[in-house]
Amino acid sequence: MSMKPLNYASASFVTSAPDITKLPPDTGIEIAFAGRSNAGKSSALNTLTRQKSLARTSKTPGRTQLINVFELDSGERLIDLPGYGFAKVPMAVKEKWQKALAEYLQKRDSLKGIVVLMDIRHPFRETDQELIYWAADCGIPVLALLTKADKLKQGARKSTVLQARQAAIAFNGDVQVEAFSSLKRIGVEQLENKLNEWFGSQDDG
Repeated sequence: MSMKPLNYASASFVTSAPDITKLPPDTGIEIAFAGRSNAGKSSALNTLTRQKSLARTSKTPGRTQLINVFELDSGERLIDLPGYGFAKVPMAVKEKWQKALAEYLQKRDSLKGIVVLMDIRHPFRETDQELIYWAADCGIPVLALLTKADKLKQGARKSTVLQARQAAIAFNGDVQVEAFSSLKRIGVEQLENKLNEWFGSQDDG
């Protein structure tokens, strides 16, 4: 069964929700994007959708404390989860957000995959690992994107990806690792292919 590739450029902003109760109805398919505050998540979303300011790239990481929802013209949703792991956010805010995140991963039926973005120079920090273990426990497949891949020379980039793939085995889940760069458009095709696969996994029965 060949799927028509989705038109990611059709993505438009729907709503910003403080927690899962304010999200759109839990139907269809949605894919979430998550990562540390400076992992380049907004840039990746903008690159994917070929829109310069769909996801606002903030000079102050950690500003987005809301779940941003974008919808494609075919009805599928991209979810931009707040950046985590930012030192200047008060503990109470962090705890509230972790609770919301855990709730989202565990209770959101339409969530079919999660893209975890990590700076290729600092992959799998503690918070990234927690998130991926959570996803694996919930049976949610993960695409780990090592962002800012243009910061490394090709050889170093390749060996970092291989090491990360080796490390990802420990999560005991469906975790795919790819290099990504918004600037050089590295990994964009792999990202699109994975999303097409997840969005195509609509189970009508």
